[in-house]
Amino acid sequence: MKYQIYGIIILLLFYGVYLGKMMQQRQKGIQTDQIAKGNKHGKLLWVELFMKLATYLTVCAESISVIRNIHQLPVCFRWIGMAAAFLGVIVFGVSVYTMKDSWRAGIPENDKTEFVTAGIYGWSRNPAFLGFDLTYIGLLLLFFNQVLMAFSCFAILMLHLQILQEEAYLETLFGTEYIKYKNCVRRYWGKYKS
Repeated sequence: MKYQIYGIIILLLFYGVYLGKMMQQRQKGIQTDQIAKGNKHGKLLWVELFMKLATYLTVCAESISVIRNIHQLPVCFRWIGMAAAFLGVIVFGVSVYTMKDSWRAGIPENDKTEFVTAGIYGWSRNPAFLGFDLTYIGLLLLFFNQVLMAFSCFAILMLHLQILQEEAYLETLFGTEYIKYKNCVRRYWGKYKS
């Protein structure tokens, strides 16, 4: 029962940050969810569509796994998973807070956003995605089952493909400024040595 409570808290915190930020930005007239919207086509459209599908399916699989308290691993993995999931919530929350009103889900077509390199973005080019991955991996370890593993791996893969697209987009948008940043800060975590 206690693991179910931890799982529910993790889900509420993580998706609460996500939805809360979207509602806050909506009040300011900002459309946060830009996933597969607008005039996108080709690879960009398909990656965003599959990423959206993967994240929705993973939320369903996570919720069912938590409610049914499914787990097939020793208890030590559950504690590691809980720590990873809570860390994911923190990393995601800090990244969304640091981005302020420049945060978007998906590649924006017409929005002008700031190039953010401060705070957690000085240590990760993609901390929001890192937060997703840590939360997915943590919940997978906490409530391990084959269905959740399949959906979590699918979502993590699609998030990675989205990162590659966003990095290409940011390079065209911010040019050499982004390339310099990319040469200093790693994709997921850490800095390159000078």
